[in-house]
Amino acid sequence: MSALQKIQDTRQALVDAMQLRDWEAIGELDLACRVCVEQVLEEQPLNQSVVRENLEELLSVYGQLIEITSGERKAVVDEMSQITQAKSAAKVY
Repeated sequence: MSALQKIQDTRQALVDAMQLRDWEAIGELDLACRVCVEQVLEEQPLNQSVVRENLEELLSVYGQLIEITSGERKAVVDEMSQITQAKSAAKVY
């Protein structure tokens, strides 16, 4: 399997894991993506426009991933703030 095909497959797996919010799989796929991108950059691609298109699609997936993780992080921060406020309120009683 070519490095370009690996990028396509890994990108799709990232999209699937992102939809499931499977953070462990996302971490593993992120590492796999890094390896695939390095391989593509080391090869002499026959069609650079295809490589560019695939890398741009991968970049788009990472952009979506950043948006989702930022939202998840904000939700955790909000939840922690509510817990802290509840503990403070409980101490008043």
